Amino acid sequence: MPPGTLTTPSQHVREKRRRRRAEILHAALRAFRDKGYHATTLEDIADQLGVRKAALYHYFPDKEALLYDCHAAGLAEVHRHVAEARTQVSARERLAFLIREHVRVMTETLAGSSLAFEVSALSPAHRAEVIDARDRYEHALRDVIAQGIAAGEFHDVDPKIPVFAILGAINWIARWYRPEGSFHAAELGQQFADQLVGGLARR
Repeated sequence: MPPGTLTTPSQHVREKRRRRRAEILHAALRAFRDKGYHATTLEDIADQLGVRKAALYHYFPDKEALLYDCHAAGLAEVHRHVAEARTQVSARERLAFLIREHVRVMTETLAGSSLAFEVSALSPAHRAEVIDARDRYEHALRDVIAQGIAAGEFHDVDPKIPVFAILGAINWIARWYRPEGSFHAAELGQQFADQLVGGLARR
């Protein structure tokens, strides 16, 4: 191969790098959950992985980039679930599905970390992206509730109010949830869906 020729990383190398990034993100989430974003250092994250802090710079330039990627991963999941929810027959089933999956994202994907309360720590550009994605998700939830009202499944309310209640309840999970506790994601998601959808349903 001529000197200076660039090669594309092999599938094995790309997959290894993807797994390592995921490991770093999970370590960051655990540290953010246990110590809070501002009190967490890159050394804390490196210690969880048993590596030197310098090793993290091969994947993330700084702590804020880690925070942004954690947000992006969670938001990508909830938006994917919005598309999947369209296969549900009724608005009530769509809303219950989205609540269950959002709870799972909070407890499993984000490991109970309180990222929802750390948006102000992001750079202006990253903050704008995250807020835009959150707003689109919020409007998707409002649309589901509006569909349920139009179909006679839900009480005639302003969709904004139940959506605020739903998001507030789910985001607050980060204040008390611990993965090693007695609540499991599926059980917790079903209980949240029963309570939050049940309060809207016409009987």
